[in-house]
Amino acid sequence: MADQAGDPLFQSQDPIFDRKELLHVGHVPDEDRIVGRDDEIESVAAEIGAITRGDPPNNVMIYGKTGTGKSLISRHVATRARNAARDNGIDCGVLYVDCSEANTETRTTRQLALSLKDGTDYRENIPVRGVGTMEYYQHIWAILEDCFDAVVVILDEIDKLDNSNILMQLSRAREARKTDAYIGVIGISNKVKYRETLDERIDSSFGHRELFFHPYDASQLREIMRNREDAFQPDVLADGTIELCAALAAKKHGDARKAIEILKEAGELARRTGSETVSENHIKQAQEVAEINRIEELTSGATVHAKLALYALASHIITGERETYKTREIYQRYVGICDLVATDPITENGLYRQLKEQAFLGVIESEKTGGGRSQGSYLLHRLVTDPKHIVKAVRRDASLEELPTYGRLTETGPATGGRDTDLSSFD
Repeated sequence: MADQAGDPLFQSQDPIFDRKELLHVGHVPDEDRIVGRDDEIESVAAEIGAITRGDPPNNVMIYGKTGTGKSLISRHVATRARNAARDNGIDCGVLYVDCSEANTETRTTRQLALSLKDGTDYRENIPVRGVGTMEYYQHIWAILEDCFDAVVVILDEIDKLDNSNILMQLSRAREARKTDAYIGVIGISNKVKYRETLDERIDSSFGHRELFFHPYDASQLREIMRNREDAFQPDVLADGTIELCAALAAKKHGDARKAIEILKEAGELARRTGSETVSENHIKQAQEVAEINRIEELTSGATVHAKLALYALASHIITGERETYKTREIYQRYVGICDLVATDPITENGLYRQLKEQAFLGVIESEKTGGGRSQGSYLLHRLVTDPKHIVKAVRRDASLEELPTYGRLTETGPATGGRDTDLSSFD
């Protein structure tokens, strides 16, 4: 390989970053860099810790908004459990699957089988295509039987799986005499109602405990950011950038992952513009980019109706004089938008459920209030981000890119009689 050190096209040292890997989403930091999650670490350890003593672990489901440390803590605790088990003479493995990518049972079992085979003497060939799910299960049971006493399986974004049969297969493997190895499953989801989607037979077999992770506060985010300062060259971060980055993230969502993303994007902006320092202005520009990306990520698995509901609320805020709107008001705007994209609208109650899901994800906030004797109580919904960010994120969906950023929308429903809404400033 040619030496690039002297090539002027490639700088020998990055002028902004020193250890950029500390800012990568998939990076699992050392224990001393994990902040504000001591209780969560202990809770997860309490559920799977028995595996370190040669006893069966509990299965556990971890719920929480994006960026609350669910994946980080799961991998951290599972790795420590594996090491502790090995110190006790127990052959233990850790397997991680991102179910947003391996979103079918076949893909998940294939990844588990291939991951299990790595580092073992298992000689059977595991095809990457052309075989069914059951053949991958056979490889999994065989490798466990030959090479492991126990294994922890982390299924991240488990709600993205097309079915939950894998939970029953893994949880009943010993009972069905498939393997003598203990299997502990950690499921991770942003959707707190995931359990309600499980078949009763699978839910009973899985028999899991449930843990909830809360968002980070501003002080925790500041410490997390300070623990990433050595990702940059010395003296590159201007005074106040860490504090501003943490404050913006705490105000918006308490999402540590996005706070780190803002910091990295700010560094990239500084490098692209030839700046010698990362300034507060870079942080503010990066925050807008990261917020649009965050909304797109949160809504990526949502239905088209959830996206149209968010678009309806955003358009109300942009064109109106209020920050909060009733479900009925959003529904009337939503029906008009459905006409624009040639989509049949769902019921108002269906839209209400979509809004509740977005409230859990932190895209909107919903507050129950009263309208007096004549109106009764109702929900008021508001966005937790700039409505223009919502518009940009929703329009990134290829099926919705024709949604207008200007012009007119027609609201329909018993309260409107087909009223036009001017969106001339909807930019």
